[in-house]
Amino acid sequence: MSYLEAKEKYRKIGVDIEKAMERVNNIPISLHCWQGDDVRGFINNNELSGGIQTTGNYPGRARNFEELTKDLDVVYSLLPGKKRLALHAIYAVSEEKVELDKLKIEHFEPWIEWASKKGIHLDFNPTCFSHEMVKDGLTLSSPEEKIRKFWIEHIKCCRAIAAEIGKRQGTPCLNNIWIPDGLKNTPTDRLTPRLRLKESLDEIFAVKYPQEYLLDSLESKLFGIGVESYTVGNSEFYQNYAAQNKLCCLLDNGHYHPTECVSDKIPSMLVFYDKVALHVTRGVRWDSDHVVLLEDEVIEIAKEIIRNNADHKVLIGLDYFDASINRIAAWTLGYLSMRKALLYAALLPNDELKQLQDENNFTKIMCLTEKLKSYAFDEVWEEYLKRNKIEEDIYEVIHRYENEVLINRK
Repeated sequence: MSYLEAKEKYRKIGVDIEKAMERVNNIPISLHCWQGDDVRGFINNNELSGGIQTTGNYPGRARNFEELTKDLDVVYSLLPGKKRLALHAIYAVSEEKVELDKLKIEHFEPWIEWASKKGIHLDFNPTCFSHEMVKDGLTLSSPEEKIRKFWIEHIKCCRAIAAEIGKRQGTPCLNNIWIPDGLKNTPTDRLTPRLRLKESLDEIFAVKYPQEYLLDSLESKLFGIGVESYTVGNSEFYQNYAAQNKLCCLLDNGHYHPTECVSDKIPSMLVFYDKVALHVTRGVRWDSDHVVLLEDEVIEIAKEIIRNNADHKVLIGLDYFDASINRIAAWTLGYLSMRKALLYAALLPNDELKQLQDENNFTKIMCLTEKLKSYAFDEVWEEYLKRNKIEEDIYEVIHRYENEVLINRK
């Protein structure tokens, strides 16, 4: 089937392919810098800890700013649509040792310059893990004032940096806070750590920044490595805190029970929040942070964004790190899968499907949605890549770069 035939086929069900492709191309997706170096960063020589773990030793890990941005240049050349990049604080660029609670905008000037040349906007994340000041698995909720103070100051620094980035790039920088705080064994006091966390956050957010520069988000988690029995910053805590303080919640679809679906949570959040942030990942059994693939939940997430006209209300970011495969491929496949899901969702007759639900005609809904699963989507996706001047066979590009560059990194 040709593209023109596919276009006519979709027209018969009331879908304008041209508008769908243009719409999807304008939805930003924020790539994550930490896939390229296994979450090591440039200013931290500590082993990964605090619920963070990578497996595998595939050759080619980036070891510095130059190598990481060189890899990202290759990745972005393979990606269609509006693109962003999420940084973690440990990716500060400094010739001298710098502590996390002393970070300044100057430590990220190389990133700002690189992103400006690429036409890419930046997002940010404090790094509250893999550090000696994470004591007994706790940061902002620690009973030790010294520990809490260190992490409060770190996040204050990060908010100031993110606000300055947002000011310079002319679009808000999302600063997402995730902390690993929790306990391995059953707690005897669940309340007090959460009261300490609230107190710490109150101090952090006492400083106000214009929303056109900075968006603050809070990321919850069900459990993690070493905190299997109790997580201080769970979903209920952060949703209530965010609602009370007019902040943004970030939903990571690997941070919930396997039977929970973030796709179902998105429309509930849109009822009460102006913005909802996402970390799209892929959970496998109890673990998350696997490379995003075009699976059912990713498609359902995309459907909720598209059918609810939440293109710029839901802030899409990716979050995974796989050291067992080529890292360029991991980045690229995850991003393309998310973009592909958005296009698939935009090619559905969403208005008709909504009307059918109001009419309680679930028989027709089932017939129509099953038919669309084997419709003419491939032809449209190929045309979409072609218009964005993206090579369809990404493996050859990645394999060539591996042989020429990555394999030489010892």
